[in-house]
Amino acid sequence: MPRHGGTPPVYTKTGSESEVDAVTVRTRYAGSPTGLLHVGGAWAAFFNWLFARHHGGAFVIRVEDTDRTRSTEESERAILEDLRWLGLEWDEGPDVGGPYGPYRQTERFALYARYARDLLEGGAAYECYCTPEELEAERQRARARQLPQRYSGRCRHLSAAQRSAFLAQGRRPAIRLRLADFGRTIVVDDLIRGRVEFSPQHLDDYIIIRSDGSPLYNFANVVDDHLMAISHVIRGAEHLSNTPKQLAIYEALGWTPPQFAHLPVILGTDRKKLSKRLGDTAVRDYRRRGYLPEALLNFFALMGWYPEEDREIYSLEELVARFRIEDLGKASPVFDPAKLTWMNGVYMRRALEADPGRVAQVCLGVLLAEGLVAEPVTPEQRAYVEKVVRLLGDRLKVGEDILTYGDFFFREVTFDPAAEQQYLRRPQARELLRALADRLEQDGALSHAAAEAAVRALAAERGIHSREVIHPARVALTGKTAGPGLFELMELLGRPRVVARLRAAAERAG
Repeated sequence: MPRHGGTPPVYTKTGSESEVDAVTVRTRYAGSPTGLLHVGGAWAAFFNWLFARHHGGAFVIRVEDTDRTRSTEESERAILEDLRWLGLEWDEGPDVGGPYGPYRQTERFALYARYARDLLEGGAAYECYCTPEELEAERQRARARQLPQRYSGRCRHLSAAQRSAFLAQGRRPAIRLRLADFGRTIVVDDLIRGRVEFSPQHLDDYIIIRSDGSPLYNFANVVDDHLMAISHVIRGAEHLSNTPKQLAIYEALGWTPPQFAHLPVILGTDRKKLSKRLGDTAVRDYRRRGYLPEALLNFFALMGWYPEEDREIYSLEELVARFRIEDLGKASPVFDPAKLTWMNGVYMRRALEADPGRVAQVCLGVLLAEGLVAEPVTPEQRAYVEKVVRLLGDRLKVGEDILTYGDFFFREVTFDPAAEQQYLRRPQARELLRALADRLEQDGALSHAAAEAAVRALAAERGIHSREVIHPARVALTGKTAGPGLFELMELLGRPRVVARLRAAAERAG
């Protein structure tokens, strides 16, 4: 601050991998349980996890729940569930414990009060009795004069009598840090952004403890990071402006600050700050739509970091082994949903080859959400979905593609108007569909071979090419002009549904 004057230190970065490895690396993701885990938060959590795992360190989850009006237990549970679904397991946290707990800020108020007292006793902080109305009046006057809206410092030198008078009025003091004493530039040598300077003219005596005794973000953050022995703070660039305020607290308390790394702001494909419309939705929305966690992590890694040119797909083990935080770019990465979907398609194809049941489970989640399958899922339903998944194959880029390309396996046919016009409005379509239904209407399962034989025999009898039967039959069964092989899907739909759909389409045809 310094507490006794002097020159503020320059906070420098670690210079090499060996120097990082020489310390015990501890990173943290400190989320606020005021909603679901979104892309930006998951991205930051991933790089904290990746850095810790690369250096054999610890990854900590901390819950910053001091916003009592918005924080909920449901949000906390959802955030932890989504992090665990992504595969970002943590070493310490509110649910697993650890030697530096508790890991919820609302359970650490006594610690904040203790260090606030230390700052008061050392003269680095002071009690502020200003009312919200008085502070607003100050801001209005500054605004009218086109001056910076900074606290005037009117409570910095109160006498004991003045404090007693305020208390007698029923005023409860907040606690402010004496930031105005910071007379020289603060320099941060950021691990990603390099040298960043902060002029003291922009510093204000900000509140660290509210009048109700609750801590504000910058103060609680510093106390928690220090007491939890966090070595590296990796967070979004929106927190960069908080860094000088936090470094002032470290200096005032005589603590060595951690290393800082500020990730760039994620942009949408419109080159503006990422919005919900362009991809900044909750992680569980991607889960619900049938994305795979390993695809999301691979995609996160390549937003701002490219281990190799002309390569996109990496295993998690490779990412851990190769990661160097200084290789992250300063430029804002673009969140491209189309690229994420392509990448997920790569992982879906791999999963189809290695474990079709896993892809079926992802697709089942989509079907359950749509009400097309009900809990409890029977073994027969699960087996049926796996057959559909195998048949659709590479068409499945994400789980919800099972409805895009195979909805007709689970609900009644919805006819594409162009397909209906092209193939069901032909003069002979009605007769052909009825004739094919007559041939197939018998007992027993419908095999691929039997379906093909019936179609080709009908075409031969009428002296037409088999495609003249195949195309209207496909539209009758699926409502579409393209899809998996007709005979395979006939076998999977089964004889009763095939016959019923052929007859229903015949009524529409002609």
